[in-house]
Amino acid sequence: MRQLLKWISYILAALVAAVAMVLGVVYWKSNARLHRVYHVTVTPPTIPTDAASIERGHHIAMTRGCAECHGTDFGGAKVIDDPAMGRLYGPNLTRGRGGLPATFGDADWARAIRHGVAADGHGLFLMPSADFSRFTTEDMGDLIAYLKSVPPVDRDSVPLKIGPVARILMLAGKIKLAADEIDHVNLTPAIVTPAITVEYGHYLAAGCTGCHGANFSGGKIDIGPPDWPQAANLTPYEPDGFVRWTEADFIAALRTQKKPDGVTLSPVMPKVFGAMNDTELKAIWMYLRTLPPVATGQR
Repeated sequence: MRQLLKWISYILAALVAAVAMVLGVVYWKSNARLHRVYHVTVTPPTIPTDAASIERGHHIAMTRGCAECHGTDFGGAKVIDDPAMGRLYGPNLTRGRGGLPATFGDADWARAIRHGVAADGHGLFLMPSADFSRFTTEDMGDLIAYLKSVPPVDRDSVPLKIGPVARILMLAGKIKLAADEIDHVNLTPAIVTPAITVEYGHYLAAGCTGCHGANFSGGKIDIGPPDWPQAANLTPYEPDGFVRWTEADFIAALRTQKKPDGVTLSPVMPKVFGAMNDTELKAIWMYLRTLPPVATGQR
């Protein structure tokens, strides 16, 4: 019996050592990615100072998900606090205590938003710059103008702590740094006019790809905790109920957080998208109707 217990203890010790070795490799490789330095050339847009442009920048900030991570006062907010995924808070973007340093300039704003790269050159974790990278020059300028006008908030930014599951997902290619996805050398701002057109809808719908996938087929959301519900399929895939929605259904769902059958949308779905104006929502709907049908989750 003692001999058996001894062998069991040896096996358990070997398993613990193997797990520790695997976790060590995961942490080492993921840290290497997190600490990679990106050298990007940044040309900041002209930053307007008139009230209309700043108000338009406010609209962009509130409808593109900025407040979801950084808080409605942009002093920082919780994104995820989960043992598996980690402690992820959007930093304080104001000039208050715990916010941006006095040296943070227009080029730093553009580098972070368009390229997903911090002022010191490292890639920003979970910053959806792949969605923002082709913002028009006007949108980028207006957004920065608004963010620079936000009143100071005294709130210390919570240090980033990335959990083991998030690190494994990084190495598996499920969670990607935007800085790795963006072609920084050949990146050019989009040229599009706000109107109810497929082109404008395509431009705006870039902000939906983080959860719904590049082809909008939905399914498992790789960037979230394992318990997050699947994203809806936004293509006209026949077995999915979305194919039977109308434009009015789509707009009402985003503004009321209710599907046509009365079921509440997933809590993961950002409520701020419902604050888009009629032109924006109708343009997105028009674009989604041009998508080919794709089976749910076949990204």
